[in-house]
Amino acid sequence: MSGAVIYIKEDLKISDVAIEVLVGTINIYSLVGAAIAGRTSDWIGRRYTIILASGIFLVGALLMGFAPNYWFLMFGRFVAGIGVGYALMIAPVYTAEVAPASCRGFCTSFPEVFINAGVLLGYIANYAFSMLPLKLGWRLMLGIGVIPSVMLGVGVLAMPESPRWLVMQGRLGDAKKVLDRTSDTLEESKTRLADIKEAAGIPQDCQDDDIVSVTRESSNGSGVWRDLFIHPTPTVLHILIVGVGIHFFQQASGIDAVVLYSPRIYEKAGITKPSYRLLATIAVGCMKTFFTLVATFFVDKIGRRILLLSSCGGMILSLLALATGLTIIDHSDHTLKWAIVVCVCATYSTVAFFSIGMGPLAWVYSSEIFPLRLRAQGCSIGVAVNRAVSGGILMTFISLYKAISIGGAFFLYTGIAIVAWIFFYTLLPETKGRTLEEMEPLFGTFFKWRSTMKELKRSRVEGPDSS
Repeated sequence: MSGAVIYIKEDLKISDVAIEVLVGTINIYSLVGAAIAGRTSDWIGRRYTIILASGIFLVGALLMGFAPNYWFLMFGRFVAGIGVGYALMIAPVYTAEVAPASCRGFCTSFPEVFINAGVLLGYIANYAFSMLPLKLGWRLMLGIGVIPSVMLGVGVLAMPESPRWLVMQGRLGDAKKVLDRTSDTLEESKTRLADIKEAAGIPQDCQDDDIVSVTRESSNGSGVWRDLFIHPTPTVLHILIVGVGIHFFQQASGIDAVVLYSPRIYEKAGITKPSYRLLATIAVGCMKTFFTLVATFFVDKIGRRILLLSSCGGMILSLLALATGLTIIDHSDHTLKWAIVVCVCATYSTVAFFSIGMGPLAWVYSSEIFPLRLRAQGCSIGVAVNRAVSGGILMTFISLYKAISIGGAFFLYTGIAIVAWIFFYTLLPETKGRTLEEMEPLFGTFFKWRSTMKELKRSRVEGPDSS
């Protein structure tokens, strides 16, 4: 969309405010998909929810590609936004529930890799289609989203259903088959199945159809919202604050403003030729994809906390450099090539630092910390916050920088990133190497989680029979 808006504005003769609304509302619309995706995935399963998301986005891409005017284009964005909300919620949940603990971070990071690869391909397509006639070019930029939708919808048919969802439906035999296929050893498969049954409140001696009535009562969603919002335990409250907070700060630090408005940032920095701005934007996509891929290989080795804190710290410095460079250019009467270089490099480093931690790990972390019964709805809340904040950033960025200058806008994002670093440092325990069913004991003590982790580590070493 970042490249397409240049040509949409020219073709449809719309204002900057209309562009803000067009770019940002897909994230607001995705709240609809995110809000109902949790219940949908509990009802029809994780796998078929992915297929549903693909179908909805396919329809949205077609509507945008054939849009004759602004309002028809907005309707296409609405439909596509619902599909985005579904996909953003279900992809990390499904991956976290299928993958073994040894590579869960790697696998759960991969949706972010492919999202960024898609963004990069979109940038390249934008550059290629910009050579076409005005009325055709931007429509192809948006309509080409049909292709990955079809590929995902067909490809997911070959994938197994989530074993945790199968257990909640009383299908222990099917869950065992999936766990045997996705575990490193058969012994691990048995352990994972036992842990899932315990988390679901199912007796270990229950088999197959004997537990259908038990699991369906616990999987129909009754009481979930009460447990999350009205009467949460200290553990659930801590998890909810962390799950919502990590998504809030991921977007509130202004990454979407950097990525989607990068052509406008480069224009403000002094790069005036549209084709040069698009080429510079392609480089942003390359950086984002490469460093997200790097993160996938380190998340299960280094851990979540170190990557998050390093990522956020790097973003603080990069955003500060970008804000300073843009402010200097704004107050200069002549072209400052060194300041332009600083702005371009700061844009790239902001994207790189975001992609190595905050980008993929918000999805990894939030999808693995919620208890089984609350996971789908808990992740839906996180996605809803993520999309709402992203939409707010995109719908206000142009107005914000006109009010306080573009440099001032990025100084504001720098301040938010500093608060994010403090939040991550004080409230987020390390989850590397733990099964999904081992997460709850890490939470509930808030700022004292380090003491809790030491006690858990000591009890692991001593064993249950040490007393």
